[in-house]
Amino acid sequence: MIVVGGEALVDLVPGESIMDTGLTGLVPRLGGGPYNVALAAGRLGVPAAFLSRISRDRFGQALRERLAASGVDLSLVQPGDEPTTLAVVLLDGRGTASYTFYTAGTADRLFADPGPLPEEVSVLSLGTLGMVLEPGASAYEAVLRREAARGVLTALDPNIRADLIADPAAYRARFASWLSDVRLLKLSDDDAAWLSGGADPVTAVKGWLDAGVDAVVLTRGAEGVTVHTGSAELGVPAAPARVADTIGAGDTVQGALLAWLHQRNVRQLTEIDLDGWREALTFAVRAAAITVSRSGAEPPTAAELM
Repeated sequence: MIVVGGEALVDLVPGESIMDTGLTGLVPRLGGGPYNVALAAGRLGVPAAFLSRISRDRFGQALRERLAASGVDLSLVQPGDEPTTLAVVLLDGRGTASYTFYTAGTADRLFADPGPLPEEVSVLSLGTLGMVLEPGASAYEAVLRREAARGVLTALDPNIRADLIADPAAYRARFASWLSDVRLLKLSDDDAAWLSGGADPVTAVKGWLDAGVDAVVLTRGAEGVTVHTGSAELGVPAAPARVADTIGAGDTVQGALLAWLHQRNVRQLTEIDLDGWREALTFAVRAAAITVSRSGAEPPTAAELM
């Protein structure tokens, strides 16, 4: 089973209506990086569970209902009386999203360490705000280290939201401390540039591999996706798509990669040869192309990728 841990929130996405003030109306869309990863994996037909703390409010109810409808196990979800985190989305002319977050006193950041995960868990994926906002970040870090120690295939997508990182140097140091417990690191080229402090991302990738990561997957927008391992580098182009917006594109790549690994019972990334990586990345970019063709994060089902 794949377990995905991190925040579940509501994206407030620009709609078509114009208010009296001249502002565009906002439409609620259920999301959050790890939430979208879990949706993507569940919709692709693999056993997936979500590890988080979700509000009991109306947004939280909707978040749970959508996970369940997508085949995601909710047994690891912790309920909270606090409100759901909100993210106001701004789209530029190309559909690229930027975010303003409202996280004070929200449910997901109060996630507590549940102790060892069930024995059937073979993959653990963490990331985004869950690894930033305390006290939940420390709880997720504890889960990462414990599950890595017992041989679970661990994945991390830092999905940097710089406005929420008060001390970039401290976060970069903490990120570096996770790498020995991370087998798959998936991040965008923008994330790589931020984490490397503006240094050459290729040099940064080599450093992350030297720190213990088995494979680094870089998403590069319209230029496609590349994978870097200790012995090889491979890229695949983006799949053709008519872009509505890019919300959830990188999350879909992560969910699709995890689904591909689970379907082939891959326990060690070092088992994958170049042909295998080409197949995995092609599958992931095809899934992401469907997501970007839709408004909001709507990952495809397995049937849509047939």
